[in-house]
Amino acid sequence: MARAVDVPALVEGIRDGRRAAVARAITLVESGRTDHRAATRELLAALGARADTVRVGISGVPGVGKSTFIEALGTILTGRGLRVGVLAVDPSSVRTGGSVLGDKTRMPRLAADPLAFIRPSPSAGTLGGVARATTQAMLVLEAAGYDVVLVETVGVGQSEVTVAGMVDTFCFLTLARTGDQLQGIKKGILEIVDVIAVNKADGDRESEARVAARELSGALRMVHHRGRGWVPPVLTCSALQGTGVPEVWEQVLAHRAHLGPEGLADKRATQQLEFMWALVRDELAQRLRHSPAVASIRDEVRSAVLAGTLPATSAADRILAAYDAGAPATGPLI
Repeated sequence: MARAVDVPALVEGIRDGRRAAVARAITLVESGRTDHRAATRELLAALGARADTVRVGISGVPGVGKSTFIEALGTILTGRGLRVGVLAVDPSSVRTGGSVLGDKTRMPRLAADPLAFIRPSPSAGTLGGVARATTQAMLVLEAAGYDVVLVETVGVGQSEVTVAGMVDTFCFLTLARTGDQLQGIKKGILEIVDVIAVNKADGDRESEARVAARELSGALRMVHHRGRGWVPPVLTCSALQGTGVPEVWEQVLAHRAHLGPEGLADKRATQQLEFMWALVRDELAQRLRHSPAVASIRDEVRSAVLAGTLPATSAADRILAAYDAGAPATGPLI
């Protein structure tokens, strides 16, 4: 029989900044078990929320050097006495559901730093899972006294939009590639990004990186030409050498100053509303998956769809009707 979670003891350990307690709490908030979700609600209600933690999302094209950049930035910040938490949203292992990138091995200096805490978080194949687990893990790190939380994402795609919706500042890393002004970036990414850095601007690549930065600045002016607010700055840096990384951080702080206390509070309030709906969608998917009524017709419906005798639209209606007929009236949403 599974041992019940001692939430008061966990809260005490988190507030004392004990790493083992932080690790256990993040494991708890990532869990999909019903009893763990109930314990998570109790835990987060007791911990509350901090407004002074700096939440930064970091994304970029494959091979851009996100982990090297995060290690360089994190080391600079811990060198200033700040406590830094890193949440790396990794692709999930198909076999175990666990995280497969192993960010601690890719950030050896930061992983050994007593002021830093690195946690790979499996995405579990659902954006709702990312939103629930990562947002709640951020709250745990903030309650444990971490001043900065960096959220690394897996690449360029819908998960970036999800992560951008849970941080204060979204930073995008890219590379210099001659002849491609947008560097493979979709317009949607340009619309949600707050700071852009062209990485690997060292040696023979430095001049190419500066050209790419100018091209991106031009693209951003077109995207934001009607707005009077924050226009994302484009910088160059070399995470490997550490050059330009402090300047990227200064732009993160400048963006935070641009938002101001009221703007930051409004942004986080809006994010909480979006998070609420993400929780609802995630929980409904879980309930649908575990519904006995749905399970009773799943194989029949699957066979009919594969045989071509039942249209997908009708199959969806049958599954939802089965769920509605057997769904409980109320239940927890976390």
